[in-house]
Amino acid sequence: TRSLLGVFEEDATAISNYVNQLFQAMHRIYDAQNELSAATHLTSKLLKEYEKQRFPLGGDDEVMTSTLQQFAKVIDELSSCHAVLSTQLADAMMFPITQFKERDLKEILTLKEVFQIASNDHDAAITRYGRLSKRRENEKIKAEVMEDVYTSRKKQHQTMMHYFCALNTLQYKKKIAMLEPLLGYMQAQISFFKMGSENLTEQLEEFLTNIGTSVQNVRREMDCEVENMQQTIEDLEVASDPLYLPDPDTTKFPVHRNLTRKAGYLNTRNKTGLVSSSWERQFYFTQGGNLMSQARGDVAGGLVMDIDNCSVMAVDCEDRRYCFQITSFDGKKSSILQAESKKDYEEWICTINNISKQIYLSENPEEIAARVNQSALEAVTPSPSFQQRHESMRPAVQSRPLAARTSSTGSLGSESAGLSALSLDSLVAPETPIQFDIISPVSEDFPGQTKSSGQSGSILHQLFIVRFLGSMEVKSDESPDVVYETMRQILAARAIHNVFRMTESHLLVTCDCLKLIDPQTQVTRLRFPLPNVVLYATHQENKRLFGFVLRTSGGRVESRQTSICYIFESNNEGEKICDSVGLAKQIAFHAELDRKASEKQKEIDRVKEKQQKELNKQKQIEKDLEEQSRLIAASSRSNQNSGEGQFVVLSSSQSEDSDLGEDGKKKRESEA
Repeated sequence: TRSLLGVFEEDATAISNYVNQLFQAMHRIYDAQNELSAATHLTSKLLKEYEKQRFPLGGDDEVMTSTLQQFAKVIDELSSCHAVLSTQLADAMMFPITQFKERDLKEILTLKEVFQIASNDHDAAITRYGRLSKRRENEKIKAEVMEDVYTSRKKQHQTMMHYFCALNTLQYKKKIAMLEPLLGYMQAQISFFKMGSENLTEQLEEFLTNIGTSVQNVRREMDCEVENMQQTIEDLEVASDPLYLPDPDTTKFPVHRNLTRKAGYLNTRNKTGLVSSSWERQFYFTQGGNLMSQARGDVAGGLVMDIDNCSVMAVDCEDRRYCFQITSFDGKKSSILQAESKKDYEEWICTINNISKQIYLSENPEEIAARVNQSALEAVTPSPSFQQRHESMRPAVQSRPLAARTSSTGSLGSESAGLSALSLDSLVAPETPIQFDIISPVSEDFPGQTKSSGQSGSILHQLFIVRFLGSMEVKSDESPDVVYETMRQILAARAIHNVFRMTESHLLVTCDCLKLIDPQTQVTRLRFPLPNVVLYATHQENKRLFGFVLRTSGGRVESRQTSICYIFESNNEGEKICDSVGLAKQIAFHAELDRKASEKQKEIDRVKEKQQKELNKQKQIEKDLEEQSRLIAASSRSNQNSGEGQFVVLSSSQSEDSDLGEDGKKKRESEA
């Protein structure tokens, strides 16, 4: 699109340059009566050179070329005429070309600048949207950024459509802008110069009439085309309004999981140092079994990776959302890409996964992809019995090259009445992605962190070797069936997506928390507070598998508690780990009871101390009242000894009572 736009812009520049020259030539006719002959000669020369101009669009118009050649011939014959009325030339010749130059060509330039500004604003809004943090998600900032993307994208789309409409209209206006001034010029010559009547034959008048009719036809055609384009713009604005949102609702715009071709903009991560990286936005598209990319301004795309037999999986980046990683079949090359929305994110993963299976080589690729995805969906759908579950998983396990390691964890338990009674929706949240790797940011285990856990860490301190299989959000945390169902789904998904890599860690069980520690660097990868571990269980048959459910605050919906089930594989120590976690919770429970009893005793002591302080305060108040009573009695005896003072006081009191009236007296008596 931008390459085609460049052709139109180059054509507009060529038209602008040519019209400017034609305008200058005609302006000489209007400005200088004495130079009329030279100006008409230059005009004729420019008209003859039209066929030599190389316009990217419409440069080989023979009718236009022959018409201009005929005009050039007539203007040469009229070059001896050098008395033209300025007002006639201003109205008939200078006005149309001036209007085209000052209004139409400037409109093109203005729309070009507005389009460039809108495009830059859109790129900046997309960049800010892509930088939204997944961990420190602020709904206000997210809403502002999404509103910014919506506004900038809508503005860019509207500006782009009006700009394209103006470029298309320019192809008609350039003909009018050159033919109307010439027609007006010739009509002015006929009307106002009798001496040129000898050269203006009836044949020429007929030619001019035909040209005028052609101009009117072109104008009507242009008006009709402009009206159609305006209607198209209105229809596109209405239809495209939901698409301005960067992350549309997947319920309104369903995800197409059977695609074998896809194209769109993605952000790719480029490493700039050992720990630093940068993101670059490019246009990606699939071509057969290849993933191609094309930067802005490039004529064609370049090969990124051969995605036949590749592996694709969702990854979690610290600073980006909707990220996925593509790894080549030999594991030597990988790319981390970021999609704009959840819909694009899932479609890209499904498309690349379909291409990696070489479905695109078949006659009906979408039909085969739908059948393969349906089989994969059935492999992760709960079955009513263990026998059916085992049979549905057996092909997926046996078809993988590393089945020896997967088979040890592939059998998923015996008959469970509770599991058969529950459906998938009652156990696992719908559309929940499975995380196959540890995604929490690495944080060092500082000494202060151990001290903050209190003395309970010294009571229990057990270490186990585990391998992380995956985690996913669940809807219930009340029955061990949730853990069994999560085990089954994660193992089935690993078999379907060829995910065999597992992260080995040391699981440290204390009375305060569960920790996953890197065995090489002794750095804490994940920390699970023990009170949040609400459910834990080992598999009924395969004792190497165990898992626990962690209840956390917040999730996909604000102000809602979510439950996440983590599944691990150990060295036949699943029951020991569960026993250790149970012991830790018991110790923590008794420690909490002791702490509450101690706090209750402290509260009782504080109440007693407060009551003692109140009693002492009451005694002090009684002493102060007795002291005030003695002072009042002494003051009364002193006033009785002084009759004049008593009279003054009574007089003052009576005077105030007389001023206050009856109500004032009652008030004073009540106060007394």
